[in-house]
Amino acid sequence: AKVNIFNEPVMRELEVVLDKLGARKPKGVIFISGKPDVFIAGADIREIAKVESVERGTELSRVGHRVFGKIEQLGVPTVAAIHGACLGGGCEMVLACSYRIATDHPKTQIGLPETQLGIIPGWGGTQRLPRLIGLNPALGIILPGKTLNADKARRIGLVDEVVPPIALREAAVAALAKRGHRKAPFGFFDPVIKLAAAKKVRQRTRGQYPAPLKAVEVIGRGYEAEARVLGELAVTPVCKNLIRVFFLREKYSKLKLGEPWKADKVGVLGAGVMGAGIAQWSAARGVTVRLKDIKPEFVASGMKRIGAVFHEGVKRRKLSELDAQRGLARVHPATAYTGFGDCDLVIEAVLEKIDVKRALFAELTPHLPDKCIIASNTSAIPIDELAAASGRPDRFVGIHFFNPVHKMPLVEIVRGSQTLPATLAAAVEYAKQLKKIPVIVRGTPGFLVNRLLMPYLNEAGKLVGDGVSATSIDAAMLEFGMPMGPLRLLDEVGLDVAYDVAHELAEAFRGRMKVAPVLAEMREAGLKGRKGGRGFYLYEGRSERPNRQYHTGKSLPAGEVQQRLMAVMIAEAKRCLNEKVVETEDDIDVGMIFGTGFPPFRGGLVKHARDAGKWP
Repeated sequence: AKVNIFNEPVMRELEVVLDKLGARKPKGVIFISGKPDVFIAGADIREIAKVESVERGTELSRVGHRVFGKIEQLGVPTVAAIHGACLGGGCEMVLACSYRIATDHPKTQIGLPETQLGIIPGWGGTQRLPRLIGLNPALGIILPGKTLNADKARRIGLVDEVVPPIALREAAVAALAKRGHRKAPFGFFDPVIKLAAAKKVRQRTRGQYPAPLKAVEVIGRGYEAEARVLGELAVTPVCKNLIRVFFLREKYSKLKLGEPWKADKVGVLGAGVMGAGIAQWSAARGVTVRLKDIKPEFVASGMKRIGAVFHEGVKRRKLSELDAQRGLARVHPATAYTGFGDCDLVIEAVLEKIDVKRALFAELTPHLPDKCIIASNTSAIPIDELAAASGRPDRFVGIHFFNPVHKMPLVEIVRGSQTLPATLAAAVEYAKQLKKIPVIVRGTPGFLVNRLLMPYLNEAGKLVGDGVSATSIDAAMLEFGMPMGPLRLLDEVGLDVAYDVAHELAEAFRGRMKVAPVLAEMREAGLKGRKGGRGFYLYEGRSERPNRQYHTGKSLPAGEVQQRLMAVMIAEAKRCLNEKVVETEDDIDVGMIFGTGFPPFRGGLVKHARDAGKWP
């Protein structure tokens, strides 16, 4: 295997080794990886996916308790020498050691991500971590399923020492001489802190993710309580769906259509919100970027946005100040096409108006090398209509990012009728280069995500037009698990933008799509949502309140609202499959989860529809 993972055969072998060590009584033991850039990636998730009974899940947990207990019972200093991923079961193993050293390499990540799979740390993590670093810091790692770099882990006491990779083995040997220094463990877990944590979890998850709450309950109650809870959670639909989403993410993150391809230099046309976002994210991943707009003040505004995102990254400790400075330095602003002659890829992100884009592509092409791939970030305009204007339809592709670029993981790779396979493959490779999740869609109106999302948002507008309070609609969909209510989302997108997209889709699919009258009325009234201060909600700085005009109608039962809004989305998903907009049901689920925030605990739109008896 390329990485170290804990499965049953590995755990059995580790137990045999520990028994032999126990009999030999060495002066000390060092655990170090023989594989590059990974310590232990965690337990084998496939084994968890196969758990079908509480008893089986409980027994798997007990095995981990027994084996890791033998590390503690060796009676000699034990040192974990960590380089690379040390996650889940790997982190739980090093917690059983008496000393932990980690390298300062960016690939060294330590944490307990189990709640993201619908379970809890089941091999002692909920017991050992709070005793090592204290209850509050442990809750901050366990409940959100957080991972830390070595420096953060050292600051909170999760690791004792941080060294360069070249010094790891020497430092581990030296640590044995310290006779297994171990900090005094915390022993008392304040019930008030646990109650406050449980309250925050309920507010954040709305009861839809049981694992974090169970983790709070189990802390300090012993290994057997941890084992029973793991068994209970491992058989829940939430766990199975989250594991499904994990494997979908893995599958699409490794999508490969052709030969490896890498962009060293990218041109971005348009320094607005999307163009600046694409430029920043590309530069942060080592790509040289030429950012062009038609006026110096537009470029300056884009550079300011880019600087703000880098600053936020430093503030949140996602990257160092030096990394931010280097990233910003890779973005070269321009108001002319100088510097575009050696680009590997150019992405257009200007106004979502077809005439503007056509004129730009006709003007752009003569400045590009023959090998350059030309892409549009359009969210809805058919790719063929833009490809023709470029004069190079075979090297033209859609690369549709989602806003905000630095937070949204999905990228739609849009194939036109003349897009060469090699062009499509290169676009996929670029998305992977940026650590995005690519999904391939056909270049029809709305592509996949907007084609499914807009009818859902439009239907919410129709409900408001029917006299239903916007408050009850948004509350119903938050209860369903959406990250944001549909009417609040319309405000965030911009009511003018949403109307234009809805109108384009209505024109493309006449006879079955019609723009909700309330959206047309709000557009006429000049309401633009958050960016204009008025929409379904009223915004003043960071504060917001309902716009009474849309929040005083009748309330419908949440289930009725959910059924009506999901019905239009499911119906459109079936059409997308029939029309070959995408090839598989998984394409739909990946698009909706990573492009719209469709609740992962439901496993995706198609999975939800099937579970509800609405598919096929």
